[in-house]
Amino acid sequence: MRNIAPSASDNGESLVVDFHTSSVLGKYPAKQHALRVVEQLDVKEGLIYLPGAVKALLEDSDMPVPFRQRRYFFYLSGVNEADCHLTYDIQQDELILWLPPIDPVRVVWVGRGSTVEEACDKYDIDESHYSRDLSKYIEEWIKSNPGKMYLLHASQSARPSNVHLLDKKRVDFGKLPRAMDYCRARKDPHEVGLIRKACNISSAAHTAVLRNLLHYTNEAQVEACFLEHCVAEDAKNQAYEIIAGSGSNGAILHYVKNDEDFGDSQFMVLDAGCEWDCYASDITRTIPLSGRWPSEEAKQIYDLVQTMQSSCITALRPGRRFLDLYFVAHSIAIRGLLKLGILHNGTFAEIWKTGTSRAFFPHGLGHHMGLEVHDVSERPITAARQNAEMAVPRPSFSGAKLERMSTTSDADLAEIDMDDLTKIEQFGLTPELCLAPCDSESNVLEEGMVVTVEPGIANTKRRSYFNRFALEQLYLSNPSHSRYIDREMLERYMPVGGVRIEDDVLITRDHFEVLTTAPKGEQALKIIRGEKPCREGVTLR
Repeated sequence: MRNIAPSASDNGESLVVDFHTSSVLGKYPAKQHALRVVEQLDVKEGLIYLPGAVKALLEDSDMPVPFRQRRYFFYLSGVNEADCHLTYDIQQDELILWLPPIDPVRVVWVGRGSTVEEACDKYDIDESHYSRDLSKYIEEWIKSNPGKMYLLHASQSARPSNVHLLDKKRVDFGKLPRAMDYCRARKDPHEVGLIRKACNISSAAHTAVLRNLLHYTNEAQVEACFLEHCVAEDAKNQAYEIIAGSGSNGAILHYVKNDEDFGDSQFMVLDAGCEWDCYASDITRTIPLSGRWPSEEAKQIYDLVQTMQSSCITALRPGRRFLDLYFVAHSIAIRGLLKLGILHNGTFAEIWKTGTSRAFFPHGLGHHMGLEVHDVSERPITAARQNAEMAVPRPSFSGAKLERMSTTSDADLAEIDMDDLTKIEQFGLTPELCLAPCDSESNVLEEGMVVTVEPGIANTKRRSYFNRFALEQLYLSNPSHSRYIDREMLERYMPVGGVRIEDDVLITRDHFEVLTTAPKGEQALKIIRGEKPCREGVTLR
């Protein structure tokens, strides 16, 4: 280990070198993560530098911005403290945490962070120092090592300021993001445990909403109930803003006002998930506000979406390409909407080729989840590549393949080989609508990945995932689509609004495990009516 002389003002307390481990039971496995990242970098020497998030004040205010740790920094440190830095010497296998010096005056007002001794006890690191010595460390490393410095972004090269001493050829901004994205997409058991904890708390919070729903009259009460349960479980941070949309608000994907009375609304879409130790959960449920199905049409649409989800989840396993399940979901949607009469005047194959089902299921099927609710992966985040020219939807599968897709049972649909897909753009997907891991060139699912599965059907009269204007302009006014949409039947289903169901799923060695246990369907209705206590459990395959 490298020895660094402490600053005189530190009273000899800035250096602790008696702690070296690659993993510690109960600690966040930072050293294991560092080793995994280096394996992906495929280098023998160099220095990784990551700055943590800094404390900041709101504009024109003395009130602080809510602190949120940089996720890449957390992945290599497990540290959720402000104003820290991290270095990892690849050749020496030294992971060093750099802490902000403790100001006794500020401690009176805001408390303090860890001391160097406490940091070595709490975190899976080799050494800890105060950041006043960081510049000296970097300068010495530059002079005595021929390797490169690996940074995430050019904008982070200003901290520490002496990175500019390096020749540009010795600073690499490209390899580290790709290596870390690869590693973050594949969770280790410790990470899975944190995600599982977040999912358990969020599932219980969803259940608490169901138990109290009949007493509520406004969306804000639902949000307050969910937050109350999470905070009481020490999960104060939400992975994203709570979406509690009643009626037509439920068909807005990112509705966050949560302030309208229920009125005569039939459904609420509750999309909410907390964080646990920086790891996310993401659960969506569509809830009949009365505790009963408001109409046969409502139950039919809900059942269709649940069939889409359950069929896709059942097909998850290592080696499966997530994109294929997106097409499975659309296949089930087309068959279901034909059966209900909303789609008509055409065969399954004809409607598939036009992409008309996107009028009702316009978004992606799911995404990676971890340190971000829409977590990173080594492939581009969008299903259709950013520079891809979006083509008019046209046939992607052979006639024989489409015939099989139209007649195969829902349970067996996912087993059809879809590798002859030529371009994802042929189904009209756009970067704005589809998130990873839906990428036509993406790797297959692997053990340790955590993905969400969230199909939906929307056909609301006032608002939708794409709004009424888009429906009229893109579909009902376009003969290639409108010929397959029964307007009279569509109006009959308009009051249903948007239905979405979302769960978080771990890819296991052989199949999958559903991590979220929030009730849905008939079980949820019974809880709303007080007829059945919640029974938690997980689905294992």
